[in-house]
Amino acid sequence: MTYIEELGRNAKAAEASIASASTMLKNNALAAISKALMENTALIISENAKDLQAAADNGMSEAMQDRLRLDENRIKGMAKGVDELIALNDPVGHIVDGITRPNGLQIVKTRVPLGVIGIIFESRPNVTVDAAALCLKAGNAVILKGGKEAINSNKCLCAVMRDAIQSAGLSADVIQLVENTSREATAELMKLNGYLDVLIPRGGAGLIQAVVKQATVPVIETGTGNCHVYVDSDADLEMACNIVHNGKTSRPSVCNAVESLLVHKDCAEAFLPVIAERFKSHSVKIYGCDKTMAILGSEVSPASDEEYGKEFLDYAIAVKVVDSIDDAIAHIRRFGTKHSECIVTKSLDCAKKFQREVDAAAVYVNASTRFTDGGEFGLGAEIGISTQKLHARGPMGLNELTTIKFLINGDGQIR
Repeated sequence: MTYIEELGRNAKAAEASIASASTMLKNNALAAISKALMENTALIISENAKDLQAAADNGMSEAMQDRLRLDENRIKGMAKGVDELIALNDPVGHIVDGITRPNGLQIVKTRVPLGVIGIIFESRPNVTVDAAALCLKAGNAVILKGGKEAINSNKCLCAVMRDAIQSAGLSADVIQLVENTSREATAELMKLNGYLDVLIPRGGAGLIQAVVKQATVPVIETGTGNCHVYVDSDADLEMACNIVHNGKTSRPSVCNAVESLLVHKDCAEAFLPVIAERFKSHSVKIYGCDKTMAILGSEVSPASDEEYGKEFLDYAIAVKVVDSIDDAIAHIRRFGTKHSECIVTKSLDCAKKFQREVDAAAVYVNASTRFTDGGEFGLGAEIGISTQKLHARGPMGLNELTTIKFLINGDGQIR
């Protein structure tokens, strides 16, 4: 039996106990995790520092290092997120629907855990805690596979959580980490049929597409966010500037950050110099079409299809001046990743048209795409943003980590 198969066997053994665990037991385990995170803050930061030093030595970008970094406030935020899960309703056993058939059969549709969930993710160690806590609350066992750039952080976080849940009365194997950072281990996890019920990749486009193409277990596609803001002809330009600046610079390394800006030709000359000036505070690199370059001059580099289709995850943005809302929607259909899209407009008709015709998990009017987040949507922490249409779409909270079971009760009916 290989190392990955052993993890799968351990998870399957723990699955039954977590699936049938009471809400009180699960909440006690979550409370233990939250407390342990705070008590081990210094240790977690110390282990994270090893990863940060390696990242700096290997030339990782500042934006990506920010994804990797843990400090006291971020650890507090992680613990707070776990506490917030405790307050949320337990989805397991929730009755979704029920009917009594003419023959007397009583059919009840209920929520049950997915089972064993595998999660492959990149450099954000906060995902380690968010994912483990969400899976636990929804009654699932989880196998976590983080990137090698966060291995010390992830090993520490998982050890802290495993000790915590065991002290609360759950099997430590409800949460497991793949400590082998090789590609071979990742490839084996993607083919762990018979153990994994579903695999969720969280990271950049390269990781997600590799999992989608190579996995033989069911996959929920998440995360890639080439998110657009379209500034309509009658937009409030100050509002538009705030929304675009927030979407691009507040945290450029996350999937709900703005990567592309579309501006109606009628307001481009007024708007583009203002947003370009705001971008200077973060040294945002601008790629643009010919019209953008004509307005902003030499500070703009030419944009090709590569830039318009790119998830930069950095202080860079692709800009295009468009003739109409239809042109903007066509551009989004071509280059968007069905994550989050935004229109800034005063026109109710344009707002409705944009929300009706743009195909994405979240479509905004006059608000930042940075709100596409489980916590901001009131779902608690989320496992990721699903950009597909089957099983789950958008922020995946507790309900999305369950499936359906039909319970049928009769008194001797036969067919």
